[in-house]
Amino acid sequence: MNTFKYILIVLFIVPQIHLLNAQENSSSRIPEYEIPYEFPEVDNIKEVLNRIRVYYEASSPQTIVDGQTGKEITNFKTFNLNAEPSKGFSSEFSYTHGVVLSAFDYIEDVTGDKAFFSNNIKFYDYVLKNLPYFQKNSKKITKEKIGSWGRILNFHALDDCGSISAAMIKTYLKNKNENYLKLINQAADHISNNQFRLENGTLARNRPQYESVWADDMYMSVPFLANMGVLTGDNKYFDDAVKQVLQMGDKLYIKDKELFDHGWNVTSGDYDPHFYWGRANGWVLMSMAELLSVLPDDYKGRDEILHLYRSMVRSLANLQDGTGFWHNLLDKSDTYTETSCTAMFTFAIAKGINEGWVSHVYGPVALTGWNATKTRVLENGAVDGTCEGTTFAHDNTYYYNRGKSIYATHGYGPVLYAGAEMIKLLQNDTLEIQKAKDNSVNSTYHFILKSEWPNKH
Repeated sequence: MNTFKYILIVLFIVPQIHLLNAQENSSSRIPEYEIPYEFPEVDNIKEVLNRIRVYYEASSPQTIVDGQTGKEITNFKTFNLNAEPSKGFSSEFSYTHGVVLSAFDYIEDVTGDKAFFSNNIKFYDYVLKNLPYFQKNSKKITKEKIGSWGRILNFHALDDCGSISAAMIKTYLKNKNENYLKLINQAADHISNNQFRLENGTLARNRPQYESVWADDMYMSVPFLANMGVLTGDNKYFDDAVKQVLQMGDKLYIKDKELFDHGWNVTSGDYDPHFYWGRANGWVLMSMAELLSVLPDDYKGRDEILHLYRSMVRSLANLQDGTGFWHNLLDKSDTYTETSCTAMFTFAIAKGINEGWVSHVYGPVALTGWNATKTRVLENGAVDGTCEGTTFAHDNTYYYNRGKSIYATHGYGPVLYAGAEMIKLLQNDTLEIQKAKDNSVNSTYHFILKSEWPNKH
């Protein structure tokens, strides 16, 4: 009997000792985060933003050059058939440049630092000063001859004018340069009257299939329409912007995923395959953020847009990688983690919290998204890890094999936007941010809304 009791005691005590040892070892374990699980400081964010600005400013001298010799053209009395804008991102009339210029405008609003917005005035003055040289001689040149500026001579797609002209409106609203209005109105005419649409008025393309709707086109149109509504006071622009979000959503928003499919076409209709490309969903959220920022609270359709916004944020919180990034195909964790969509989602979530559109409990998602994003900004200010230009496709193989580099300029504007919105979030005095403890295995960030706690007012 004594032997039996002894065996029982041993069987009970020994596992308990091992359990206590395991708990002790666990409680002393230091987490090994791939991306530091740290609290971002405002000054550090500003340093990152300034690094990008300096890189941008050095990308082009913003001159007109002979495309064969590379020499600057200074005599504009006779037309040089080889004339073209100097190479470089800051000389481009492109939608990715438009995102950067809009972000520069926003950074000035958030920080008061005029060094960013001064680039807007410099660029648009550069365009308006030199554009007549090409317009007067347009019959002698082809669109391709002058690169991205060829778009101005003949807008034929939303990419040509929507984003870059939205930034132009924002710049005009600050500097009131009347010379901007001709180009702004040219863009408005194209988007409202000439761009291809479905029968119900949804903006669309005739590529890659007949009557194709792209999620990307929400950003190529809605921010411009929203800002035209602000500029003119004419609600027809707000109405069209709301219509685009909701009707594109009818074709592309997949309720089960709470995400947008990259594209839809009439050919496959209800049986269209679904590909949840990261940047396409980023364009959607940034578009809705732009529109929600200017729509009156009681505007028709606003609540439906808010629902789309909130549901996407919920889905994205669940899909965020353990590093803080999101994947190029959002639901495919074996695709690479991608910079531009991570920055876009970080911006949109932080923006949603700051504006009261989404719950403050999503704060840590934005915080870790920023921590991930900033690691892709190189010492010289280049933004790495951005997926290259990507068409609306119908196979995973294509999306899985997209390249990424610092030359994919789609990432620069979103990173700038994300940084600016994170500054606002960290300075949001309606919130208390409870910080994670260093080297603690069981400590996280909590964003507390002070108004919900009587003792935190």
